[in-house]
Parts: sequence; structure tokens; C-alpha cells
Amino acid sequence: MQSIKEIKCLFEHTEKEQWNALFSQYREDERAGVQKIIAQYEKKLAAHTREQERLYKMLEFERKYGADFHCICGIDEAGRGPFAGPVVAGAVVLPESLMIEGLNDSKKVSPKKREELYEEIKEKAISYGIGMSSPGRIDEINILQATYEAMCHAVEDLDVVPDLLLNDAVTIPQIPIRQVGIVKGDGRSLSIAAASIMAKVTRDRIMVEYAELYPEYGFEKNKGYGSEEHRAALKQYGPCPIHRHTFIHNWISA
Repeated sequence: MQSIKEIKCLFEHTEKEQWNALFSQYREDERAGVQKIIAQYEKKLAAHTREQERLYKMLEFERKYGADFHCICGIDEAGRGPFAGPVVAGAVVLPESLMIEGLNDSKKVSPKKREELYEEIKEKAISYGIGMSSPGRIDEINILQATYEAMCHAVEDLDVVPDLLLNDAVTIPQIPIRQVGIVKGDGRSLSIAAASIMAKVTRDRIMVEYAELYPEYGFEKNKGYGSEEHRAALKQYGPCPIHRHTFIHNWISA
């Protein structure tokens, strides 16, 4: 008779698709340890099934337009609201029907998971691009236009030329490519969710680097957003070169 340790090892090294066969094989084993293993893996399989259903639902727009467009690209940005740092855009073209477990709107994913997803997207995407607009550019042309500009740069950074853009709610005026704006698209399209992850992780890493240059503002923690700590530092030290003056001048003068 196999030991409980051997059965657990078997489950650990068997693909999820084969777990049901193992459930049937060991269901009659009355040992409490074996039944505990079965319950544990049934729970894992149920969670996996729910995740696959969620991911399939998030391919709704990719399926809808996939028959007519051969290169669908998701677009999203990070950093429209902070007091400091660039606005960063991501553009991602995923293989057809690719479902990366855990992929979601970057705001719904932990920092550690975002980093893992970033690397997986880099590895599995057909192409990805990053674009950004500097704080000075934001002050010059306003945050909306700077966001559009960053999105254009992200598309230009791709190794392929998309024939359809799935955007998170916006329509980018400078790009002569067919576009579909999807409200809350980063939670409804895997392509847009992937772009949101690429943009967010890229921007967070930039802000951590800036924190070494300007340590008094706590950029490694607040990523340039107007936290209480950040506002206090602004009051004490004034702005640094990466602050957006059009975002902070009213607060500074108050």
C-alpha cells in the first residue's frame, strides 16, 4: 500500500487535468490523511476552475473582434493622479486565447503578484511596448494630452503593428488605428489588464529609483501620490525636479 506521503507527492507532480482520476482512485482509501489530501486538491481544482472561468470571461472582447482583426493590442496607463513622476502607458499583444492565471486589473493585484505577472507577460506576449511622458511634459500639455502621448509611444514601441486597440475607456486621438474604448477595461479585458500590469510595474520601479535621488519624499512607498507623508515633505522641502507643478501649486500655496 502506498504511504500517505507517496500519495501526496503523486498529487503534487500530476497535472490538474488528471486530478479527477486521482480523486476516483483514492476515494475509497479510508485513511484520514488521504481524505485530507483529496479535500485539499478538490478545493484547489475548484479555485482553478473559477479562475479559468474568470479569465475566459475577460477574453470577451478579444473573441468578439478576433474574427475581423488579427493583431489586437490592449492599452492602459499608470500614474495620472500622482504629484510627481511620469505617466506611463503599456501596450500588449497577447497570443490568441492565452489565459495567464491571476492576470487582472493592476489595482486588484498585490505588488508581489504584479511583479510575477510582469515577467510572465514579458515572456509570453507576442509583443509589448512602454511609453511615458515626463512631469515637465505633463505641465506643458496637461495630463490628458500627456497620457495620450505616452500611449502613442507605447504603441510605437511594439515590434508589431496592431490593427485594433482595446483601450481602458479612452480614444487616443493621435493614433489612426481602429480603437474600442471599454469602460473599466482593465478589469474586463485580459489584453488591457496585461497593459495595466506592464505600465504599473514599470512606473513603480521608476519611482523607487527616484526615491534614491530624492529620499525625503518617500517615493519608494507613495510612488509620487499625495500621501500625508508626501504632502508634509513638500511643505518642508518644496518640490523637487520630478514634481508636477500644475498638480501641486494650489496645495503648496494653500
